[in-house]
Amino acid sequence: MPDKRIRAILKGAAEELEQAASRRDLEQVRVKYLGKKGLLTQLLRSLPSLPPAERPVIGREANEAKAEIEAALDARVGVVDQVERRARLAADRVDLSLPGRRVVPGARHPLSLVLDEIIDVFVGLGFAVADGPEVESDYYNFEALNIPRDHPARDMQDTFYVSEDVLLRTHTSPVQIRTMLRQKPPVRVICPGRVYRRDALDMTHSPVFHQVEGLAVDRDISMADLRGTLELFARELFGADSRIRFRPSFFPFTEPSAEVDVLCVLCKGGGCRVCKGSGWLEILGSGMVHPRILRNMGYDTEDVTGWAFGMGIERVAMLRYGIDDIRLFFENDLRFLSQF
Repeated sequence: MPDKRIRAILKGAAEELEQAASRRDLEQVRVKYLGKKGLLTQLLRSLPSLPPAERPVIGREANEAKAEIEAALDARVGVVDQVERRARLAADRVDLSLPGRRVVPGARHPLSLVLDEIIDVFVGLGFAVADGPEVESDYYNFEALNIPRDHPARDMQDTFYVSEDVLLRTHTSPVQIRTMLRQKPPVRVICPGRVYRRDALDMTHSPVFHQVEGLAVDRDISMADLRGTLELFARELFGADSRIRFRPSFFPFTEPSAEVDVLCVLCKGGGCRVCKGSGWLEILGSGMVHPRILRNMGYDTEDVTGWAFGMGIERVAMLRYGIDDIRLFFENDLRFLSQF
């Protein structure tokens, strides 16, 4: 019959294993009886102090008890794991009777909406859409557009320079240059994209904004063609009763040049706070492509002429939707964006 100390250890271990309800409880039982300072471990370490005749018997019984406790521990681990798994499944159970979560649909950004409308108008007129790099060389951004290094018009751009000859483009006109260098007339293209200028951020200015520029080069192109195209564009975007007017202006890359105003979308020409009582709102700049630019592209100015225009998408969107602060386009406020 096993030693009474071993019987007590076996009984205590069996009772505690039966009551253990988690892996943590089982680990505590293992440490108590089989750990480095466990009861059975201490008994085995005390063997040298026993009489020589008792040592083999107690040693054998202690090892048998150790094996019995380990087997009982392994068996109890399987039972506890199954109980814990059932508890987790019950806690994670999905109530299929609950209503589903409402999916909130997203909304397209107002600048994307306006840009798509502008593109649709000009694609419908036979224009292609061209794209180009936002990090440009000085040549494409300025010199090829009749703006040499000492030209005062460079001050109008207020440019972000990456290096002496590399910059963040200040307009999408470089895309027009790249298009003309690889394509012979006729050319009809619009160039949408992001541009950069050193403007302080306020209600009407941003250092990052978007433009759409247009270019047409062909035989017998005139200001009349430009006006007719822009009148159609204004009617498509601002309504059938919309009208435009040309005002003389100056741009280094066009001659003659004109600012284009559209009839105020709020007062319809009657005069209001938005149009400052004039009845008109400026939307873009335009003009006939300077002959020097055409010649630099290898075009025969005796055979072809061209016109170009450029507009800010934010400006058009503000007029279209009655928005008075350009910063709203870039703040990603869902309360604002969800209205579109």
